[in-house]
Amino acid sequence: MRYLILSDLHANLEALEAVARDAAGRYDRVLCCGDLVGYCADPNAVVEWARAHCALVVRGNHDKAAAGIDAVEWFNPVARTAALWTQRQLTPDNAEYVRALVRGPVATDGFLLFHGFPVDEDAYLANAAEAEDAFRYVDARVSFFGHSHVQGGYILNRGRVETVGRARRGPFSFPIDPQCAYLLNPGSVGQPRDGDARAAYATYTPQESAVTYHRVAYDVERAQAKIHAAGLPPLLAGRLGAGR
Repeated sequence: MRYLILSDLHANLEALEAVARDAAGRYDRVLCCGDLVGYCADPNAVVEWARAHCALVVRGNHDKAAAGIDAVEWFNPVARTAALWTQRQLTPDNAEYVRALVRGPVATDGFLLFHGFPVDEDAYLANAAEAEDAFRYVDARVSFFGHSHVQGGYILNRGRVETVGRARRGPFSFPIDPQCAYLLNPGSVGQPRDGDARAAYATYTPQESAVTYHRVAYDVERAQAKIHAAGLPPLLAGRLGAGR
């Protein structure tokens, strides 16, 4: 089984469609580490794509906010504005789908999916010290997570945490060592924050013990124009071009 691993789509239809085209023929099932919505201007179209194509989606913090599960007061003002706008835009059926998303970690085919931190989907896993703590809460050799919008991850190698590097250009593949454990972030489809504006995703084939990170360019200007037309905070459009 070949998996397409997505995370942090954030209602960016242009980025999602580019990923789907780029990954065509390289996967059998689609899995998502959460945050279908928030920030960008196509929440219904992105949720409908997920409903049609994703075998499993674990919920993210923006999914919870848009579905009314969590209050949005703790969000920063820009994120809060986008979350409240998304609440008003989602159709009843799509809102119910988002509300019913399962909390991670969820096991599938011997590996795990969660959004932020294994025991707290709202917390970030963004450095080696946090990864060292996170490894204590997972019981699978390979786990995928999101939330930080940074493609990469961490390897527990004989008790030492190492950082997974990421090549700037082209796909970056690496084997899964059976003697190590892995916390891997496919990166954000809809709002990358690692200095690369291209949409990010990963592919994983457990039988071959191999993971590949991918980047693909998309129509950023069209996504930005939709954000402006929707009356969402201009900062959300600006950061798409910077990948920050």
